[in-house]
Amino acid sequence: MTEKAPPVTLGPTDRNAWRVSEAGADLVRAARPPRPATLAAEPKPCTIDLTRTAMVVIDMQNDFCHPEGWLASIGVDVAPARKPIAPLVTLLPALRGAGVPVVWLNWGNRPDRLNLSPALLHVYNPSGRGCGLGDALPKDGAKVLEKGSWSAAVVDELAPEASDIKVDKYRMSGFWDTPLDSILRNLGVTTLLFCGVNADQCVLHSLADGNFLGYDTLMIEDCTATTSPAFCWEATLYNVRQIFGFTVSSQSLLAAL
Repeated sequence: MTEKAPPVTLGPTDRNAWRVSEAGADLVRAARPPRPATLAAEPKPCTIDLTRTAMVVIDMQNDFCHPEGWLASIGVDVAPARKPIAPLVTLLPALRGAGVPVVWLNWGNRPDRLNLSPALLHVYNPSGRGCGLGDALPKDGAKVLEKGSWSAAVVDELAPEASDIKVDKYRMSGFWDTPLDSILRNLGVTTLLFCGVNADQCVLHSLADGNFLGYDTLMIEDCTATTSPAFCWEATLYNVRQIFGFTVSSQSLLAAL
């Protein structure tokens, strides 16, 4: 008598997998015991489940944060954009050690810019004669935020680990025209921690869309910054706390871990 082959695991991660064989399919996912962590947050304390949480780091890239990157070349003071680096250097290893996936959500243009609309290009090049997305910097010819380039790379201080997840985006929100939502659902994630730059632009819009998609959303205050005026930062804090979820500090997260 021919022995039947034993069931095998089928799925992109152990967080979302079936057991299958020729005889049938077991669609019951393996149970993952919750790991609650209570945070000192605003507007009130909250408890998250670390087994269903992911960290989303947005746009901590050379063109946004490096003194020789794009923003600095057009006269923007990038010192505020560098403030999240130090707390992230401490926080990210702790999150990885706790089994929390780290997702790098970075701007990464196609060389042909075929998925960028005129309206989006206008945001960064309103005169049509400036240096915007995908244009060459006058100093060295580097293409602004082009995928695979130094311009689009994460700053050296925060070099991603091999186990981290990288997603390219092309909008203020990282959920449009990207696989971010599919990846998070395959990870079994329901809670998202957001950080990076700029708080009032890509961070807020990604966080808001995450909230609209049904994720629980928290912003890590000291790991988030903006080069915009101070009132933009205050409005972002207000809107996150009032509409979309909670704000926390990296110290609160570290204490909970």
